[in-house]
Formats: sequence, C-alpha cells, structure tokens
Amino acid sequence: MKSTFAANDEDEVGSAPALPVALVQAWKRATAPMEPLRARRTLDRPTTPTRPSDTTPSVTQYPPDPYSAKVPLTNRRRKPSLSDRTGSPDGKRARRDAPASLWSRVGGGLDVVQPGENRVLAGLILLGSVVRLWKIGRPSSVVFDEVHFGGFANKYIQSRFFMDVHPPLAKLLITLVAFVSGFKGGSFDFKDIGREYGPENVPYIAMRLLPATLGLALIPLAYLTLRALQLRPATALLGSLFIMFENGLITQSRFILLDSPLIFFTALSVFFWVGFSNENDVPRDRGGRVGPFSRRWWVWLTLTGLALGAVVSCKWVGLFTIATVGVYTIVQLWNLLGDLRVPIPLLARHFLARAVCLIAVPVVFYISMFAIHFAVLSNSGEGDGFMSSEFQHTLRGHGMEDTFADVMIGSRVTIRHVHTQGGYLHSHPSTYPGGSKQQQITLYPHRDDNNVWLVLNATADTAAIPDPEHHAPPAPVPDHTTLVFHHPSTHKKLHSHDIRAPITEVDYQNEVSGYGFEGFEGDANDHWVLEIDQAESDGRVAKKQLETLRTKFRLRHLLTGCYLFSHKVKLPDWGFEQQEVTCNKNPSRENALWYVETNVHPMLPADAKKVNYRRPSFLAKFVELQAVMWQTNQGLTDRHAYDSRPHSWPLLLRGINFWVKDHRQIYLIGNPFVWALSTIAVLSYVAIRGLLILRAQRGYKDFANSQVVFYERVATFLFSGWFLHYFPFFLMGRQLFLHHYFPALYFALLLVATSFDFATARLKPRLRLYITGVLVFAAVGAWWYLSPLAYAGVWTRSQCESAKKLGRNWDFSCADFHERKSDYYPHPDAVATTATSSDGATSLAPAVQPGRAGFEPVEKAPASGVGAPPHLPPVEKLAEAVWDAERDGPLFEHGVEAGEKPKKEEEQMTTSVVLNQPAEAPGAHPEDEGVAIPAAAEGTTALPVKAIVQADEAGGGKAAGPDAEVEAEAEKKVGKTGDHEHEDVEVHEAEADVDALEHEQEQDAEDLVDEEH
Repeated sequence: MKSTFAANDEDEVGSAPALPVALVQAWKRATAPMEPLRARRTLDRPTTPTRPSDTTPSVTQYPPDPYSAKVPLTNRRRKPSLSDRTGSPDGKRARRDAPASLWSRVGGGLDVVQPGENRVLAGLILLGSVVRLWKIGRPSSVVFDEVHFGGFANKYIQSRFFMDVHPPLAKLLITLVAFVSGFKGGSFDFKDIGREYGPENVPYIAMRLLPATLGLALIPLAYLTLRALQLRPATALLGSLFIMFENGLITQSRFILLDSPLIFFTALSVFFWVGFSNENDVPRDRGGRVGPFSRRWWVWLTLTGLALGAVVSCKWVGLFTIATVGVYTIVQLWNLLGDLRVPIPLLARHFLARAVCLIAVPVVFYISMFAIHFAVLSNSGEGDGFMSSEFQHTLRGHGMEDTFADVMIGSRVTIRHVHTQGGYLHSHPSTYPGGSKQQQITLYPHRDDNNVWLVLNATADTAAIPDPEHHAPPAPVPDHTTLVFHHPSTHKKLHSHDIRAPITEVDYQNEVSGYGFEGFEGDANDHWVLEIDQAESDGRVAKKQLETLRTKFRLRHLLTGCYLFSHKVKLPDWGFEQQEVTCNKNPSRENALWYVETNVHPMLPADAKKVNYRRPSFLAKFVELQAVMWQTNQGLTDRHAYDSRPHSWPLLLRGINFWVKDHRQIYLIGNPFVWALSTIAVLSYVAIRGLLILRAQRGYKDFANSQVVFYERVATFLFSGWFLHYFPFFLMGRQLFLHHYFPALYFALLLVATSFDFATARLKPRLRLYITGVLVFAAVGAWWYLSPLAYAGVWTRSQCESAKKLGRNWDFSCADFHERKSDYYPHPDAVATTATSSDGATSLAPAVQPGRAGFEPVEKAPASGVGAPPHLPPVEKLAEAVWDAERDGPLFEHGVEAGEKPKKEEEQMTTSVVLNQPAEAPGAHPEDEGVAIPAAAEGTTALPVKAIVQADEAGGGKAAGPDAEVEAEAEKKVGKTGDHEHEDVEVHEAEADVDALEHEQEQDAEDLVDEEH
C-alpha cells in the first residue's frame, strides 16, 4: 500500500481516476452554477506557453487571482477528495455521509487537511518537543539577555518601575510564569552573564519553558499555514521540519528572551491572514454561513487583528508584520473597487470591517498592554530618570509635597533640566581631572541633598548668605535679574570661565564648575542672568517672574555670554557617569531650558501660595513613554562585540556568543544548510519573477497557465513578507544582531517550501518523497553537527575547528573546549603534582585532566586561623588556579574574569594545592564566571602557595620576597630541595604517575554513558 502522501500526490500529478468517479465529477461540473471554492492550483500538468499572436486573448488567458473567487471556470477544477482517490463508486454520497472534520468546520482553507494528517501534526509536536526542550535547564546560569529580561520580571514582581525599549507583552508573559512558579522577586537580580541561579529558588526552567513552548508551537503552525496556502502535505512537512531543525531558532527559544514570542505571533498573524483570505474568496451563500461577513469570516479577521496587536506588543519589529498585512489589505480593497458588480455600500462595509479589525483591534490591544504595564509598575524604580517629572510624580515613593510657588531671593531650590529626562543640576566634592580642576557640576537623575542651590542677588552690596532673622522681607526674582547660585553642601558657587568643557572640547563649549570656599564672596564669573522663556512658561505671572514648576528659563553667563547647557553626553568614571553640564555659546533651545522643581524659604508664611505637578492622564503617560522608548532605541548606536549588519544575515557570516563556562559554549548560529536554501529561494524568486516579466513583455502567455499564476501569487506574498521584515533594518543606525533576521527567515523558509512544491510538481510522488527525505536528512545532519553550540553540549576542539570551516567569520572560541570527550567526565581520584606554565615557572596543581569539568571555584580560606594550618599566615583571598598543559593545547585564557586587570607575573604563577580533591564540586561561586578552579573536598584544606621563583645566578634557586616562608613550607610538602636536577626527576616521576592514572581513568571512562549520545 502506498503512503497517504504518495497516493494523494499521484492523483494530483494527473493519474486518471476510475470511470464512475470521472462521470460523477463531470456531472457535478455540468450541474453546479458556481463552485464555491477558492482558487487552487490546477490538477493538470503545466501547459507550454503559447507564442504571441494577433488574436484577442480570451477571458481564460488573463491571469487569475488565487485570492479571489473570480477564476475562469476552465481553471477551477475541483481537487479530488479522499473518497475519490480510493476509487469509491459513489464518491459524492460518501462525502455527504462522512462527518465533517474539525478542519473543515474551522474553515480558512484548512478543509484540505485530511484526517491522516492529524497524526503527522502529533508527530511533529512530539519530535519538536524533544528538539526544543532537551535539557532546557542547562546551563543553570544566566545566559546573554536573560540579564535584562529576567531582571525585568524581577522588577515586575516587585512593582518597581523600569524603562525598556520594547513593549511589555512578552515580558508580562514571562513574569506571569515566574509568579505562578513561586518567584517572589528580589532574591536574585540576574545581574551578570554566567551567574549561577543557585539556591535562590529562581524558577528559571519554568521561565525558559514559555519561549520554548512558543518556539515549539511554531512548527505545527508553519505546517498548517502551508496547507492553508494549498500546498501539498509533503511540502508542508518539509517546511515545518526545516523550522524544527533550524539551530538559530532552537537556540533563541531555549532562554528567557523576547524573540521566540515575537516570531510566534508573527507566524500566527500570517496564519490567520491566510485563513481570512481564503474565507473572503468563498462566495457568500444564502444563509450567510460562509463567505464575506459570515461568522467564520469575522472570526478569522478578528483573530488576525488580535495577532497583529500581540506581535507589535512584543517588539516594534511587529510593525513590519502589520505592514505586510496592510499591503495585501489594500490590494484586496483595490480589487473590490475595480469590480463593478460590487456596489459602493458593500465596498464601504468591507473597508469598515477591515479598519475595525486590522487597525482598531491591534491599537486597543497594544494600549491595553501598557495599561497593565502601568498598573503593575506602581512604585518608583530605576527607570524614573528616563521620564518627566510629571510622570515620576505618579509613582509611589517619588511623589512630591506641595512647594512654594514664588521663588525669592534667599530660596533654596532644586533646578531641573527640561529636555534630557529632567536631571537635577548637581555638584559634589569631586574635581575635574583636567581643565580648571575645580569642582564638578553635573546633571544627576535622582533626588539628593547635593541638588540644592541657594538663590542670591548678585547686584546686592554683598553676596553673603542672608540671615533669615535679620534679612529684609523676601523679594521675588523678575526676568533679567543677575543671580548667584550658592551650593550649601560644598560652599561653592556655580561658576564658568573661558576653559573648554571636559568632554565636549569645542570652542563654543565652556566648562561649568563649582568655585569658592566658605565665607568667600565670589567673583564676576559667578554671575548668571535669568532669561524667562515666554513661550514655554505657563501663566501670566510665570512669564514675568520666577515661579516654581511654571517658569521655564535660561541662565546666561554675564561675562562670556554662554548659556547653561546639558546634553546626552556622559562623563567617564571620574564623573560617576553623570551627564555633562557646559556653558554653550550657541545652544539648542530645548537643551538650555531649566525650571525650579522645589522651593523652600524660611521667611515665607506657611499659608503662602503653593504648587505641585499636574497628574498626567493615562494617555499622556502612554504617549510620553512611547517617545522615550523611541529616543532610547535610536540612541543604541554603540558597537557591540557581536553585532552585525543586515547585509551579512542572509549569508550567515557571524553569530552571537551567548555564554561560555565550564568548557561549554552557547553560540547563536543558524543551520547552514537550511539558511542556504532560504537565501537561494529568495534569489530564485527574484530571478524567475524578472524572467516572467520579460517574457510577458515579449508577448508570451505564461500567466494563462493557472499553475504558474498560483505559485507566483503565493511566492509573491511570502517574498513580500520577507522583504518587509528585512530591508527596513538597512535604514537603522542602532545596534543590530543576527536574531533580528529571524522573522524574515520564517517567511524565507515558507518560500523554500513553496519553491520545492513548484519544482517537484511534475515528479512522481515517490520520487518527490525521496527528495524530501534527502533534504530533511541534510538539515538534520547540519543541526546535529552544530547542536553542541545550541545545547551547551560536549564538544572537542577538533570538532569545533572542523565546524568553523563552514563559516569563515564564525567567531566562537575552540580553545574553550576540551581535547577529548573523556575530559568532560569526573574522575574518581586526584593527586597533587607539579605543572609548568608557559614562562617556565613551576607551580603546584592537582593531577587531573586540564580544564576538566571537576574544576570549580574554591571556597575562600578563613581569614582567621580557624581551619587553616598553623604554619601558614591568614590570607584574604585564595588565588585562582590557571591550569593547562601545552601538550593539551594552548594555555587556558580565561583564568581572569572579564573586565579584570591583568595580573602581575608573580600573581599569574599563583595556584592552589588541593589534597584529596573530590570528583566534582557541589557548586560554584557566581563571581568566578568561566574560571576553572579546583574545589577542595569537605574537611580538607586548600593551601595557598606563592610560587615566586626567581633565577638565582648563584644556582641556589631560592625563592625571594615576603612569601619565602610560605614557599619553604610548600617545598617540604612536595620534597623540593632547591636542586634543579632533583626537581626535574620529581617532575618526571610525577608525570609518569599521572600518565598511569590517566590510562586507568580512560579505561573507566569507556564504561560511562556519554550524555550527549
């Protein structure tokens, strides 16, 4: 018996049905006035295009639209059903008696799905579960952007406000899973890549299961989408298997990241849109059960709108999906406008239905996600500084009490910048390293006592601080008053002079500093002229004199004419990464505007007029957050070690290093075979489409063939989706990574399946299945070859080097892997021996395989003498063991944490002696990321040894320095005598023992089960 796919495909290619069935089909065609089916590909073999002629083409020669029911009757032959193909003598009665399948009731073109395909879908889900979920808990530490999105879940649970450039839906889903799984928040901060989740009860596996499950759902969704596009079951199976074994999609879906939800909702939007297009092409029956404005039609259209709202609520990349659906919506309406049989009221109904479901529904869904976002993040948090003062005032813990409205001479005020997220004018007792070397003036986003300034009148007889008890009644500050701003915390005055700014060293930017000392009256460089901005100030009084919150003003330096100015430029570490403040001679208007936020004066009565921020509405907060997200997103222009540009994505030139630790690695890279087919499919479409255009210009009637039209229409839809999800990235100047190509890759893989369906249309079904098997086998082989990079699996250096030949620019490090797979297994015993570093210095290290998995961070030795040998002085921190023998490969390069300064020579030679080391340590310290350190067994002592060996010309070989006593004790333990020849003998004897032990261990390792196989 032939397989279901083979039998189905054989009939599709053109095998003649039995005579009674053929008669039934002919009778049906003759009696049916209009067949209510979508345009599907013809069952005939492609006909040879006719040469140009002078005759007028018939109706059937015009290219039919596969998304329209108006297809010439000569091309609308019904696809045989399952009963027809099995030779039922009365196929029509068999179809009527058979119960309607689930897919036929759902509609959307899924009535072509046969009952036997349910087993195929079940098999895809089962196999995909293994591929996507295999050892999803490995590694048990933070990977790549889990730093951000795990941290955001932590802040959601604590209700602490944060700012992110992505909309909240995917993050809310991750948070929901974490909350349901018992994560309380605050116990783990997801701060560093490689930090072990450890005993803090972080449900990281459950959190990873959400994107993994959505990545799994992508597989059957692709199958159903291809079937809804009226492609063969074998084609749909091929496309879904390509998506299943695509390494990049696998890697991205196994961790707490946003791309898996994004791709899922992108695919869901495409699926619903294809289903709606199919329903829209079915003529409406008298009962209104099928066709436009039927219940199924509304369901598919509404689901499309909800999916579009979901995809854009995950990332703004979802706007490209909206653009794809929007383009084809316009095409549909344009075709309806050109159909004279469609009255204008009906056309208006079509337009309004699409406007409501494809515009209003996504917008409402998107806004509702931010309503939930604001409701959850009700407390002040780290993201406050990005938002306006009015926005911050709505957060608990950041509210402000009513403050005096009128600013007076002698008021203590806080001054905020208008434009750059409203930081405070700030000073602290630290000086500039260059320039005047006076006290720093910065912009600081948080409330602090160093933000307070005392307003003084520069034209008074003295600039001394007024005495509240003997001072005259407080006077207001009118426009164009010359002022002095005194910093009470440091007794400095706001000062500027003709010295270049510390960072923006241009001629028109002067330094602003704090100058003076307690009791010093200051000089003319402390004088600033108040200039009120009439357009920006709110209220009649605020435009004439300085008022809290309502008056927007500039401060002009009296002597140099420059204006107090700030922009989005951060100071280095010496400035605590606060924002630079300068005096700009040609400032932009918005960056030179300031306002007073708080105002305190001891002589103002308690019942004086007070003001406070206006509480913004939800829509005002929503619009402000969108603007901040956009500005922050545009500001991500700094280069990243693993960023890439769009031109390299279709060629898979480089990936992203996600995680390296314990001689394993996670590196985001695609399946090279599948990736190559996707790029070839895109290029093939462009070439074939161009050829068809040229042939049409020469008069060939290629589009008279309905099969050509069908494939061209389907391929154009998928190519448009690929194009609209790919080429907009060329217009972006921000950081971009390989994973930004994944939505476009999904369309490209569907295009691969369409191209396969077209290329094998003339082949026999059995041969088509053979070709499918070969392609799947090649995809699975490439997946398996690179799978250790996706699953943090066991890999050797030789395998790694061989894999790097597939991509010339792939930059994962092969030095991080072991030479042999047996090195990944724990060994039962270990003894101390000597090792020689690359510079020839001798040190002590455990006699174990270099860099094996048993190396774990060392417990710190007690600072006191408790638990330490009496002959060793207490130490603060044990040195890290850097161990690798040259005969086993290059020196292990990751003994120093990222960002740590290189150690001195004697520190590099420091190691640890561990006696009776166990086979495997129970845990690791998060601060020792990626560092292999031998772990001391419980009840044993880790002995720190400074192996500072200096060449003694006298031949004594005696260690020098303050650690000589420590070295002497170590020499006693290992039998070191100072004689180099005797030392060499000891080394060779130890190496012989190690070789014998290694041989025994290798024999034992053969009995172990390789976890990766």
